[in-house]
Amino acid sequence: MFRNTIFLLILITLAACAAATPTTNQAAPAMNPASPSASPAPSATPSPSTDASAAVEPATTPSYAIVDTGQTTCYNSAGRVIDCSNTGNVIGQDAQHTGNAPSYTDNGDGTVTDNVTGLMWSQSPDLNGDGTIDVNDKLMYDEAAAGAESFNLAGYDDWRLPTIKELYSLIMFTGIDPSGYNGNDTANLTPFINTDYFDFGYGDVSAGERIIDAQFASRTIYVSTTMGGAETMFGVNFADGRIKGYPVGPMPGQSEDKGYYVLYVRGDSAYGENSLVDNGDGTITDDATGLMWTQNDSGAGMNWAEALAWVEEMNAANYLGHNDWRLPDIKELQSLVDYNRSPDTTNSAAIDPSFNATAITNEAGQTDYPVYWSSTTHANMQNGMNSAYVAFGRAMGYMNGAWMDVHGAGAQRSDPKAGDSADYPTGHGPQGDAIRIDNYVRLVRDAETSAGHDAREQYSVYAPLMMFAA
Repeated sequence: MFRNTIFLLILITLAACAAATPTTNQAAPAMNPASPSASPAPSATPSPSTDASAAVEPATTPSYAIVDTGQTTCYNSAGRVIDCSNTGNVIGQDAQHTGNAPSYTDNGDGTVTDNVTGLMWSQSPDLNGDGTIDVNDKLMYDEAAAGAESFNLAGYDDWRLPTIKELYSLIMFTGIDPSGYNGNDTANLTPFINTDYFDFGYGDVSAGERIIDAQFASRTIYVSTTMGGAETMFGVNFADGRIKGYPVGPMPGQSEDKGYYVLYVRGDSAYGENSLVDNGDGTITDDATGLMWTQNDSGAGMNWAEALAWVEEMNAANYLGHNDWRLPDIKELQSLVDYNRSPDTTNSAAIDPSFNATAITNEAGQTDYPVYWSSTTHANMQNGMNSAYVAFGRAMGYMNGAWMDVHGAGAQRSDPKAGDSADYPTGHGPQGDAIRIDNYVRLVRDAETSAGHDAREQYSVYAPLMMFAA
């Protein structure tokens, strides 16, 4: 009787939340985004909503719950650690906003359950079971994809190679990028995955690999090509904290197909799918993540500190009727990527067409789309002077004497927070990654339910109650 009463009360509460009248948002006055110190204006007239009820904010538990980056340290633009409670003009960093805290369960059978996403993972890339994670565990892309069919672990036979969004849900920005490290000892390095629950191995230096050769395969194939025509898969490098497009065959200059570490996944195959609602007021809500986004971007590039300050200006102006906008963390930003789109295949940015993306001219003179800042610092062994970004256009690099797309639209890399991109005329790194310091911004906020609750709060409060009442 008691359980039935509790369940009834919960149902009544949920019904009341769904029935409550949403607050009407007043659009802010038109603003000029031409410089970081100015306030933004929509770059195009928002398209009308396709549904008369679309302006109602989500009242359901997010189905694409984004796991927080775990970042708790604040940095200034010079890369120095600073007090998160007294950051001056760099307020609004990743460490100052907490999302869905990472939570895992070691099932004791070689599997790990992510309690935020609901996905179950194989615990170790040690596929040959010899107790050492090395080059002998790596699979070529075709092997990794086919291997899921025969993979059997803990009595389950429905494993699959993860999508890039599923795989990226595991990344943690508590990691330290070891790029440039010349030693062979990895004992004091910190990868971008939770090693309290998952086994991890860096590149096998005894086999001639670099320490950072710890790329993990996904089943997401780039809809275009990279590096001069190579068929490309998006993978996550948990050693250096990036998404890049990698050839499904050999790397340039190599004769053998590249090998990748593999973690298989099972569970909700719809994880990572967006559910976008055009609110008809210059905002778009993703019911799947519980996030609200501005339909237009900043319309101009700016460095990282300027981007954070610009967000504060938007809040002071109550932009689009809200004063709690923020620069998205890198995992929130990556959730918006539409991996079915690219400049070469759809003549658009890699984002749903309900969003407006400012066109730019890239290093090769092509019409392209920007990279967007996140609030997440991409720390390396020297400092925190770089911030992570997502390329919604081509991820350009300088190879073989020419600029080209080297890592694909939807890549996540990092750039210096300040400086002059002209100081990097041929990019940086083995693929000559283009360095862009004046990057664009798309604002985000936590969407509210129709009763005024934070959608993420609803995830953490209502879900356990429903489990209790079941």
